[in-house]
Amino acid sequence: MKFHRTDAERPTAATGPQAAAPGGRQAVRVLAPLAVDVAVPLGVYYLAHKAFGLDLVTSLALGSVVPAARTAAGAVRDRTVNGLAALMLAVNVAGMALGLVSGDPRLMIAKDSGISSVIGLSILVSAFGARPLMSAGLKPFLTRGDAAREAAWDRLASGGGRFRALERRFSAVWGAVLLAECVARIIGAYTVPVETMAWLGTVMLVAAIGLGAVASGAATEPMKELLDAETRAASGRERPAPVPAAA
Repeated sequence: MKFHRTDAERPTAATGPQAAAPGGRQAVRVLAPLAVDVAVPLGVYYLAHKAFGLDLVTSLALGSVVPAARTAAGAVRDRTVNGLAALMLAVNVAGMALGLVSGDPRLMIAKDSGISSVIGLSILVSAFGARPLMSAGLKPFLTRGDAAREAAWDRLASGGGRFRALERRFSAVWGAVLLAECVARIIGAYTVPVETMAWLGTVMLVAAIGLGAVASGAATEPMKELLDAETRAASGRERPAPVPAAA
């Protein structure tokens, strides 16, 4: 999935308590497409199965068309082939094909876990790389569009130390939460009644996003404090020395 810049990711002028812990809120907005890709198919499934009386596999397959079409449309619109989006599209199409061929509705439900696992694993792996994926959404909210704070972020991030460790932790938390949700959904797909799991999967994903928002706060608040301190220190270093009074 390609994360597009939204209004939620644009810098704001928020200050004080409202800006103290934006990481969770921002991550929720960045990951909102995940919830959409589960909630919309759920609506399609119920409409097809309950309203029109289609069988379980066909109803689940119709629901899977929505996220697959959205991913493909995004690639056409942006005229770029995003590796993550392409992989998710492949997982979606393969899952639909296997589900229709095998006639197994549980496989159709388990397929959704493959999509969220791709995102979760990508975020988790990036936490140990040069550019943690979740930092792209967190930085605009902690810097609030202020050039001095953006410069302070860049210095802290390039310097390593505690700030860099917290930045990595933020992505690691989100990656771990999404992967845990994926495992739970796969288990549910093969142990819980299909009609129950059709809606429970959405609840599990929303709960995972909420958990990630809370758990990642342990990283965002210390990052904000370090960023504030670095900004103040830089301001002091750049302040011109007072001119001695004339005798």
